[in-house]
Amino acid sequence: MTTVNTYLTFKGNCEEAFNFYKATFGGEYSFLGRFKDMPKDDPNLVVAESEYEKIMHMSLPIGDTVLMGSDTGGEWTKGFTQGNNFSVSINTDSKEEADRLFQGLSQGGNIIMPMNTTFWGSYFGMFSDQFGIQWMVSFEVMPK
Repeated sequence: MTTVNTYLTFKGNCEEAFNFYKATFGGEYSFLGRFKDMPKDDPNLVVAESEYEKIMHMSLPIGDTVLMGSDTGGEWTKGFTQGNNFSVSINTDSKEEADRLFQGLSQGGNIIMPMNTTFWGSYFGMFSDQFGIQWMVSFEVMPK
């Protein structure tokens, strides 16, 4: 089965963001690696010592998908644009779960569209969180 996972890139606060997401979703990290953990004998993997504690890659399983992320650094930092090139889309099994996730993840963020029933038949909302990541939360309302 094909799954869709989201990969988030941060400018030095990946671990803080993932701790926030973990607090809302629950679960445990399936991987957490820092730049200092990369092989030191490969000349293609040179990282400044000042970036050793930044996140090279981390994964947080959420249901049947995995939220992945890393910090950017070195030459890639100049091309970094926070949160404007994607949204993470969450579909829930209940209106209550949609509300819980929306309320938890939007703390300290910017609500773009509050949770509400839409013309296309979903209970839906959009926001950017305190880290500038854009989210969509949806519960498919079943016809009676």
